[in-house]
Amino acid sequence: MQLDSNELAPVINRLKRAQGQLAAVTRMLEEGRDCKDIVTQLAAVSKALDKAGFAVIAAGLEQCLLNEDGSMDKKDLEKLFLSLA
Repeated sequence: MQLDSNELAPVINRLKRAQGQLAAVTRMLEEGRDCKDIVTQLAAVSKALDKAGFAVIAAGLEQCLLNEDGSMDKKDLEKLFLSLA
């Protein structure tokens, strides 16, 4: 199943933002920053990645329902959702 590149643009932006946040976490660790600040930033990265994953799955689900090309069935979609749980 191929996803529409127009639908992926916001996901790509979110992932780039998460990449920047993760780089910030690395710098914070190297600089010996406060644990609370580091964990807060890590939580933000984690949430951004989860949201990106759910957006990809939602786009895939929508495409499967509209196209019914048979490339993914209900069990496959369930596996994808559970992989992010």
